[in-house]
Amino acid sequence: MQTIISRNSLVVMGQLYALTKPRVLQLIVFCALVGMVMAVPRVPTFTEIQHALLACAGIWLVAGAAAAINCLVEKEIDAKMKRTSWRPTAQGQIDGLLTLLFSSVLLATGSALLYFWINPLTMWLTLGTFLGYAVVYTLILKPLTPQNIVIGGSSGAMPPVLGWAAMTDQVGPESLLLFLIIFLWTPPHFWALALYRVEEYRKSGLPMLPVTHGINFTCLQILLYTLILLAACLMPFVYGMSSWLYLIFALVLSSVFVGHAFKLWRQYSDEQARQTFKFSLVHLSLLFAAMLIDHYLF
Repeated sequence: MQTIISRNSLVVMGQLYALTKPRVLQLIVFCALVGMVMAVPRVPTFTEIQHALLACAGIWLVAGAAAAINCLVEKEIDAKMKRTSWRPTAQGQIDGLLTLLFSSVLLATGSALLYFWINPLTMWLTLGTFLGYAVVYTLILKPLTPQNIVIGGSSGAMPPVLGWAAMTDQVGPESLLLFLIIFLWTPPHFWALALYRVEEYRKSGLPMLPVTHGINFTCLQILLYTLILLAACLMPFVYGMSSWLYLIFALVLSSVFVGHAFKLWRQYSDEQARQTFKFSLVHLSLLFAAMLIDHYLF
């Protein structure tokens, strides 16, 4: 009997963990870590490393809480889409009250950690990001406007700002440049996904851009955003945050992203949309990785 209860507990824990969207959390924490590293102009001390790890934990907890709320609110929509139908809330495997309790515990724990062990500014910024994603984006913007991902993208672009605030107790202009890069990266990233899953979004009733304005218009918007993104990715070099090594990576990665978007605009195919979406992940990851390498080498 005890073994059965133990196994059931592990299953439930696994389901709750899945609600935090672990892959998305990895990118969130990585972007926050970039902000932390860039905020320290030298090799960090052991105390600063401990401080950064605690901040990462707090941000992870609050972001996980927001993801769980998102899964709870959108469980009926998720059930209609192949990409999200596996989620425990969509399949009815997790009770809504348990999900809400789980999210509340994560939110309270993460907020307390950030407030008492990091600084109040980081806690309030992280809490604002939670409200922006879980309430403003999920409940208001996403079901009402095709510009949902543009406006709501501000929440997803906050991690570097949170990381910078965690290490400096302020929001510096450098962190806002990092915010701008992610803010401009988000629409072409998600619209590429929405293009080759347009029928799923149509079935779900969400007013994503390919559903409301068609494929050609969406492809044009993706191309325009990648061009603006290319310019934004050069700003850390222009501002003096990074040197020529980062500049080379930024130019190459952003040019390839523009190339994918151009091919998508000239001749649409689901496969090209899929390739554009996949490269968008490579673009952001390698761009920030290059920024970190550049930060320590030069």
